[in-house]
Amino acid sequence: MSEAAAPPAQGAPAAGDWREAVRETLRQAHAGIVARFDGGEAIERLLAAQTAAVDAAVRQAWAAALPAESGLDLLATGGYGRGEQYPFSDVDLLVLGPAEAQHRHEAALGAFFAALWDIGLKPGTAVRSLADCVQACREDVGTLTALTEARLLAGSPAAPERLEDALRSEGLWPAAAYFDAKRAEWAARHARYHDTAYNLEPNLKEGPGALRDLHTLGWLARRIYRVPGLEALVPLGLLGADEAATLRRDWRTLARLRFGLHLVAGRREERLRFDYQKPLAARLGYRDEASDNLAVEQMMQAFFRAAHTVQRISERVLQRFEEQLAGRVERVPVAPGFERVNGYLRREAPGPVGSALEAFALFATWAACPEAKGLHSETARALAEALPRIAPYEAQDADTRAAFLSLLQGPQPVETLARMAHLGVLGRYLPAFARVSGRMQYDLFHVYTVDQHTLEVLRIMAGFPEGRDERFPKAKDVHARLKAPWLLLVAGLFHDIAKGRGGDHSLLGAEDVRAFAVAHRLKPADTALLAWLVEQHLLMSTTAQRQDISDVAVVERFAAAVGDRTRLDYLYLLTCADIAGTSPKLWNTWKERLLSDLYEATRLALRRGLEHRLDAAERVAEVQAEVRALLADLPLEAVERAFAEFPAESFLRYRPEQLATQARAVLGHADRTRPLVLVRPQGEAYEVFVHSPDRDGLFATITATLDRLGFSVAVARIVTSTSGMSLDTFQLLPLHDTGEPPEARARHAERVITEMLMRPAASLHPPRRALPAALKHFRVPPKVELRALEDGRRTQLVLIGTDRPGLLADVARILREHGLRVHDARIATFGERAEDLFLISDEADRALADPDAIARLTAALTACLEGDRPHAPSQEPRHR
Repeated sequence: MSEAAAPPAQGAPAAGDWREAVRETLRQAHAGIVARFDGGEAIERLLAAQTAAVDAAVRQAWAAALPAESGLDLLATGGYGRGEQYPFSDVDLLVLGPAEAQHRHEAALGAFFAALWDIGLKPGTAVRSLADCVQACREDVGTLTALTEARLLAGSPAAPERLEDALRSEGLWPAAAYFDAKRAEWAARHARYHDTAYNLEPNLKEGPGALRDLHTLGWLARRIYRVPGLEALVPLGLLGADEAATLRRDWRTLARLRFGLHLVAGRREERLRFDYQKPLAARLGYRDEASDNLAVEQMMQAFFRAAHTVQRISERVLQRFEEQLAGRVERVPVAPGFERVNGYLRREAPGPVGSALEAFALFATWAACPEAKGLHSETARALAEALPRIAPYEAQDADTRAAFLSLLQGPQPVETLARMAHLGVLGRYLPAFARVSGRMQYDLFHVYTVDQHTLEVLRIMAGFPEGRDERFPKAKDVHARLKAPWLLLVAGLFHDIAKGRGGDHSLLGAEDVRAFAVAHRLKPADTALLAWLVEQHLLMSTTAQRQDISDVAVVERFAAAVGDRTRLDYLYLLTCADIAGTSPKLWNTWKERLLSDLYEATRLALRRGLEHRLDAAERVAEVQAEVRALLADLPLEAVERAFAEFPAESFLRYRPEQLATQARAVLGHADRTRPLVLVRPQGEAYEVFVHSPDRDGLFATITATLDRLGFSVAVARIVTSTSGMSLDTFQLLPLHDTGEPPEARARHAERVITEMLMRPAASLHPPRRALPAALKHFRVPPKVELRALEDGRRTQLVLIGTDRPGLLADVARILREHGLRVHDARIATFGERAEDLFLISDEADRALADPDAIARLTAALTACLEGDRPHAPSQEPRHR
């Protein structure tokens, strides 16, 4: 590192010269450190170099501003004092000295602070006497923490010792009080990040399992035990040598990620946002191995695994601190060989756990002892030490395998699996689970890592027997029909276990669960059921969300693939848990009803027998009979008059409850010249029914209006009555919470939609809105497919691309401008990926046949999916 020019003497006029020299030295030092980082140099040396470069600059600024005998001392505090300075971290400083010296050099200190900003540093400064420091620490434990890492930069060599002695004064945060305060900080900080390290945009400094956890352990060690750091806890028996080595290893992983994040962001940035993940992965040398094992996913898996290990060891160390500070031991026997010590379950036998069978006995005892606060740190460490000796299930004997199955069939099986996963045992017994631990999927659809998603799916399943989750009203009854409910947990455990292997994870997972079932001597029928469930775990979701389940043929194909009602019950529950466990925002009342409708229709088809097909006329007659029953309070002639208005396809595509509501509304609507708009809240979703004189551009007008109102369309059903009126139904999901009660929002939507339908169709254009920041980093290649159906009356249009605000309204406008009618629409969004299906026709209700027209439409839709907004129409809009 090149030397900076010496600062001029106090009061010399050429201050700008030395500052420019220091700035240049810092630039050169930064360039050198960046090159060393990219060359893979150890993070300890990089941080030391960064700290040394800042030290030199700060000392020169101090010497330029303050005389040698100022009576003031300059100390680095916080992370800077610790010597853990990152490229764009703040420079935390304490000017220590008596009030008289502070006042005498007030102007010089101002010049010093200004100089630090001028040379490119970001100082965080405090000017205090020793008494001020003590008072500030008394009022704020954070200040005390920062000052415990004070390091001398300039002034008296005795200054750090004087400060340390002052901070040890009697009554200033005794050990127990300091521990309680830092543990409360710890809990509050973790709560801000939902108590999990598995945030897909994690905070590398403050998040659970991140660097702040390690810093906190170090602060506690200094304050409580007066040792310089974590490694010094090893001789005290508070930290194992293996634990210390593991924490040091994972600190290197986290510190290198944070250092690189600063470089990639070009500023102080602690949150590893999607913007920075790919460039940081490339900078760290990760390379894509397959489409489902991207470089960014490998980097994030390294982070998640390190953070998880830090969390696991930190919990043990905190518990040891707590026990030592408590000064008392309360022991309560709970089972042969086990006791509760201060509320924590402890294994009485000394030394590491000897085998997987012993580990499973520990978890069985834990499951039977719900009053235990957790696992005692001694036992947790004994279990950790035993992990290398826990062989995969293939190498275990029959007794061990039977013990594992007993855990799945015993009390709290899901909680037991979560504990086993957290403590590393599940990954040892099931190596495939270890491979997906910490594995993220780089998209906006999956908000959890694969292992955390799996555990979330299992937690949802655990609520099915009691029906305690109102989101799944049918689950309790369906679960009661399962002959072996624990098999559902096995299917949930394995359904995504093969992700990231470079193949179809459903097929690979089916092979895994089949091998597991055979090794654990499951019945052949149970083995076949598990393999089928894992292989087909996406079947019900894709059928319900991407096909028209009102179509009898769709239901019959699905029923044929399922085969029997036992499989259907298991698949329904697995699908509900899988969707809801993918993202907290993904499950909604519309999806619940969609799956419920498919479940009931399939159960009916299986009960009737697949050889006894129900033709369209029979289905129409059945539905009409159900609707008549729902409208029994109305005159029969009025009901028949309403039936005459609805074409046969309505009775095939709508549920009886919908038809009854629509018929009642139509019969009560006297003014046929004015649109009838009915909006009904359904949980967090909404249903819109539009009965209006049919005209060109109706679909585009409605979708644009809904977009302006803040709704996304999930399904659109376009039906024309026998008298030329629309009978259109839209299933909506709100894009954001307006704060309005659902009924008030529904009434507002009715007024706005009615008003817009009474205007000329050309007068409404979709609003322009900015693309959400996250979507900018996830681009789905656009795909447009057009296929004429066999009846020659409809063309199926499939659009796949990156979702964005207003996409459906833009697509509707393009279809209108090309003279096309929309007869059905299914709108599916999976994170950043939009997959929309439309049934369209030309103005004569025929499938598209002109190659040139098809080419023009394809080009326009492709441009729209690529993000180019369509231009305002140059002519009057034509057809729906």
